[in-house]
Amino acid sequence: MAIIGNGIVQVTLVLGIVNGIGGSRLVRSAVITVRQDIYVDASRAIGASTPFILQRHILPNVVPFLVIYFTVSMAGMILSEAGLSFLGFGIPPPQPSWGGMLSLEGRAYMLQAPWLALWPGLALSFVIYGVNMFGDAMRDLLDPRLRGGLGRYGRMDQARSALEKGKK
Repeated sequence: MAIIGNGIVQVTLVLGIVNGIGGSRLVRSAVITVRQDIYVDASRAIGASTPFILQRHILPNVVPFLVIYFTVSMAGMILSEAGLSFLGFGIPPPQPSWGGMLSLEGRAYMLQAPWLALWPGLALSFVIYGVNMFGDAMRDLLDPRLRGGLGRYGRMDQARSALEKGKK
């Protein structure tokens, strides 16, 4: 950031490159792991095409991993942007940023008006928590390894319907 300067485009570019390189390696390793499973070899042996194998076998088994990686990296990028803005290397002051709010007004008037640092910090914490919980719920819904393809939510519906049948 010290080399390319501060601004929204620069922060987006740097965080995207840094997280994209590591993310592509993790996705590649997940695809290679799924590709070595026996059902992919069986599908290839009966003559299935590569696009069919990708769509039917590899993608459904990699999507839960992608969702978790995306939400965790998104939370990390939000925190990184806030940290860069707090240090003065992120988004410049006329544009709003939680890190900038904590740095400028938050530190200067922390003893006289503590809410200037409290509200941006709480908002940042709630957004990070919300993104992580959303990712966890989406993984539970999309993971084919969980029963019925609906995760624990599908099991809750099954348990609820069984209870309703028992009451009748």
